[in-house]
Amino acid sequence: MEGEKGTLETGTKEQPDMTCPLTAEQLAAIEDEEILNNMLDKAVDFEERKMIRAAMRELLKRKRERRDRERAARMETLHQQAGGGKTAAGLNKDQKSANVTSGVQYNAQRMAQAKTFSPPTSTSSPKTVGSLAQSHVARVKVPGGSAVGGPNTKDVKQMLLDWCRVKTEPYEGVHIQNFSSSWADGLAFCALVHRFFPEGFEYCTLDPNDRRANFEKAFKTAERLADCPRLLDVDDLMRMREPDWKCVYTYIQEFYRCLVEKGLVKTKKKMP
Repeated sequence: MEGEKGTLETGTKEQPDMTCPLTAEQLAAIEDEEILNNMLDKAVDFEERKMIRAAMRELLKRKRERRDRERAARMETLHQQAGGGKTAAGLNKDQKSANVTSGVQYNAQRMAQAKTFSPPTSTSSPKTVGSLAQSHVARVKVPGGSAVGGPNTKDVKQMLLDWCRVKTEPYEGVHIQNFSSSWADGLAFCALVHRFFPEGFEYCTLDPNDRRANFEKAFKTAERLADCPRLLDVDDLMRMREPDWKCVYTYIQEFYRCLVEKGLVKTKKKMP
């Protein structure tokens, strides 16, 4: 008989002898919820079931308090490792600030580079970016295999415009006729970027009246997925009813070059 009492079913865990009256001390010593659940399933006495339920509540409470203490200890350790003065939220805030600062520095660097291409007496933003467009002339190729530059510049400009028109044709609200007014609401930029990076954002959610959001969406996505630098400043674009065509032309040239480098656009080889 003694051997039979000590035998447990296959797969079950050791638990107190249910043939003897249970005590609160015995139940409090159990640290396994599964054991208490098994005991509750087998218990038939009302008072026993009541005691087991109370023990389960206490066990869950102890485990919760233990997890809270362990979490607090981990946070304190991270707090000390971070230098003792910043919480995790503070660290995240500092990281965001650092990212913003680096972004500002990057934009400042780009603008400084752009200004080096402008005549010394010129201070206007459109002329600065427009002069930057000419710096891309010798190294950007457009559909049709003609290199940008020299006497073919006008032809290349038209080919690049035609390319933009073809790529954005399926998009609602986009009708590209030039490099100025056709891009004023930002949808053309978004459509062109979305054509090559549809995973970047949902085009159908864009609002043609929210110009700033459209510009930001297009430029950020192009920078993130195409490595295309933000040659255009959103604040400058917002101050103009229609963007300067040289600004847009410059940006589209750079975007096209980035697509070529990523293999997303193929150019025809120049004939000998």
